[in-house]
Amino acid sequence: MIALRPARPEDAASIAAIYAPYVLTGTVSFETEAPDTRAMRNRMTASDGLYPWIVATNGEEDGDAVLAYAYATKFRERPAYRYVVETSIYVSGAVQGQGVGKLLYPALINTLRAQGFVQAISVISLPNDYSIGLHEASGFRRQGVLRELGFKQGRWIDIGFWQRELNDATIPPVEPKPFSEVGLIR
Repeated sequence: MIALRPARPEDAASIAAIYAPYVLTGTVSFETEAPDTRAMRNRMTASDGLYPWIVATNGEEDGDAVLAYAYATKFRERPAYRYVVETSIYVSGAVQGQGVGKLLYPALINTLRAQGFVQAISVISLPNDYSIGLHEASGFRRQGVLRELGFKQGRWIDIGFWQRELNDATIPPVEPKPFSEVGLIR
């Protein structure tokens, strides 16, 4: 049985292990060196309680192994973008294609909606039919492609932008609530 919960600092090693193959053997991530446990923990805590990090686990009380994770970060640095997040999801190779992402992503989206964010953006390296399918099943729509943006593994890679409305854009906008205040919304 899959269980969802907010990520904890002690999950950093498992999260780093899930992410490493995406960095080292694929073109899904444009990083070239996989972050270690400390670097991943720093990324998790850098959100200062505002942005969610959520894990899917096997739900076993004595094991609670992390199978996948999803998180949100700032879309861009400038203050006018603070109502928009960039989302990411990574699923362990052992459970890819088994529906874990389809359980995890709606929880991230529902949480971001409850927090008051207005838009979610996902950047997908292309081609990537699995990720495109997951995002579109989660309500994201393709907005555009930037050609030959990253060079990795001996070739140029395009990226696509997918966008999902989370809440109506009001005037004045409402400041997003911290994840630490809202918690995980399923």
